[in-house]
Amino acid sequence: MEPFPQETAPLPGATVIKAVGLTKRYGVLDVLQGIDLEAHEGEVISILGASGSGKSTFLRCLNLLEVPSGGALNILGEDIRFRLKRGEQHIADARQVNRLRSQVGMVFQNFCLWSHRTVLQNVMEGPIHVQGRNRYEVRDEAEKTLARVGMLNRAEYYPSQLSGGQQQRVAIARAIVMRPRVLLFDEPTSALDPELVGEVLKVMRDLASEGRTMLIVTHEMAFARDVSSRIVFLEKGTVRAQGSPQDLFKGGMDESFDRFISHFSRPG
Repeated sequence: MEPFPQETAPLPGATVIKAVGLTKRYGVLDVLQGIDLEAHEGEVISILGASGSGKSTFLRCLNLLEVPSGGALNILGEDIRFRLKRGEQHIADARQVNRLRSQVGMVFQNFCLWSHRTVLQNVMEGPIHVQGRNRYEVRDEAEKTLARVGMLNRAEYYPSQLSGGQQQRVAIARAIVMRPRVLLFDEPTSALDPELVGEVLKVMRDLASEGRTMLIVTHEMAFARDVSSRIVFLEKGTVRAQGSPQDLFKGGMDESFDRFISHFSRPG
């Protein structure tokens, strides 16, 4: 099967994201309290934790949809430049962020497709209007990618004509066609009916098998155990534990993680 498109072959081991002391505050609420994380090319990192632990906020900070309140962030070898204004941190160079964001794709919980555009138009929009690529080349690549996620036969449908699982597969195809170096997934199956979860996880497994760099916020424990190269467990805005799925899921490494996982059926 033809692999998903990507700009360059992965360079395993190269640092693609580095967060040091990352914080995020909303008023008096400290959502992130000094997170350190380094992601390397080819890694699949599952970010786990209870609701309110800061998982989605952390992921949104990595894509700069949220501006961190403090700490340092390096993406693809570039230090993100911030400036202080009235005591709050702001983006210093919007052009830098836009350029890097085109290389860090994000898939959201609720699909975020344009309702007035067809499936094919949704997938083609970014490469043409953000990256300035040739329309005919983009169409060919978009159709091949939709075929890989099993959605080419719905290319002329509108999002309202699709199931939730189908919409999420289109959203993944839309992110892939941008040829990102890193893919971020924010609970991509949480809005789906249980019978539709498997079709989305299959696409993600295929991406992981190709050596894609992926950071995934998820409650799919079996998927996290089977696909991840590393688990990062957040609790109250801090990294409480991290390690290989084999070490963490066997239990006894961290009491908080053991309590968290006890609320799910142990994968196996």
